[in-house]
Amino acid sequence: MDKRLSMLKEIQALEFFAIELNLFLDTHPGDRAALRDFYAIREKLFAAVKRYEEMYGPLTVFGNAPAQCPWPWIEDPWPWEIEYK
Repeated sequence: MDKRLSMLKEIQALEFFAIELNLFLDTHPGDRAALRDFYAIREKLFAAVKRYEEMYGPLTVFGNAPAQCPWPWIEDPWPWEIEYK
């Protein structure tokens, strides 16, 4: 569970960074360095999500992991049931 939790925390941090850069770019559309950083973080985020989903299944219904039968979503704790340390 520690590896899974660590991967989720990494994804959350990358998502936060990507959203913040996106908001910054809304008010600074000509900032090439911020745009470069946004695309770099986005690629890291996509890679982190892909690794997570390959190991633990989809994070969202639109994830990259193939659907399984039976549907495994209810076997794992829901996000609000995870104890973050």
